[in-house]
Amino acid sequence: MRAIVPVAGFGTRLRPHTYTLPKALMPVAGKPILGHILDELLLVGVDEVVLVVGHLGEKIEAYVRENYRIPAYFVRQERPLGNGHAIYVAREFLGDEPVLIMLGDTIFRGDFRPMLRSSASLIGVREVADPRRFGVVELDEDGRVRRIVEKPDQPRSNLAITGVYFIRETPLFRRCLERLIDEDRRVRGEYWLADALQLYVEAGAVVRTYPVEEWYDCGTPEALLAANRALLDILNPSAPRLEGALVHPPVAIAPSAVIEESVVGPYVSVAEGARVVRSVVRDSIVNRNATVRNVVLQGSLIGEGAYLEGRATRVNLGDDSEIELGG
Repeated sequence: MRAIVPVAGFGTRLRPHTYTLPKALMPVAGKPILGHILDELLLVGVDEVVLVVGHLGEKIEAYVRENYRIPAYFVRQERPLGNGHAIYVAREFLGDEPVLIMLGDTIFRGDFRPMLRSSASLIGVREVADPRRFGVVELDEDGRVRRIVEKPDQPRSNLAITGVYFIRETPLFRRCLERLIDEDRRVRGEYWLADALQLYVEAGAVVRTYPVEEWYDCGTPEALLAANRALLDILNPSAPRLEGALVHPPVAIAPSAVIEESVVGPYVSVAEGARVVRSVVRDSIVNRNATVRNVVLQGSLIGEGAYLEGRATRVNLGDDSEIELGG
């Protein structure tokens, strides 16, 4: 089984972090987003992965080569022209066998093994309260997908597309992708995978839906921190016992991280080589080789190699007084 994972986006909503780090390598609950995706693919039996890379793609390739032994191929998307175009540039890997597609900016959890045994193509979906922010699918009376719309103004369905797809008739799907590009079918300047899938349905492919149990968008700082909280609750990593520090689980602290005279947690990820000294850190992510010293942090993202230092404050506070420190 082959999987295609597009990870070529600029991650503009996560700047300044993504100026120097691909969005797929942003850490969540102890490992990069891409690490969670690859682990899920290995669980379902995928034995070959194709990654569509772009901005800082060499860092993605280095991460995969260093941490995974699965056969991996890297295809470059020179211009960010949408997720449909990202799959199109990897079309040489759309052979005769079925293929699994997982978008590289979302963490998925669930049992996807039945998906790979389906006789029909499948689109992973989940019911949402506001479908206007997502691609949605509309079904006919037999439960087959009849229409796929990207971010509709007036959605006729609340079944949001999560970003995982199983394509059974791969040669037909490739022809639909090629038609999408050849006919220059862009929406808002981009080629959407949803539009290629609509062509696939119109060409006669049987496409149904597959429920995705857990789906964590990681596209903004707020979403990244929310995913960190949710996954730490689920995974509940073993909290290290650190001399001179107080740890409130759930946390993910890398073995090479240094925590000194600090209170860490709950809901904190501290990556390899990071240092937290004389600080209080809650609901935050501290990336690789960053240093946090003499600060109180909550709801924060600290970038790779960043240095943050505060200073102690002296207060002489009388009876029945009230003061609020911080900015």
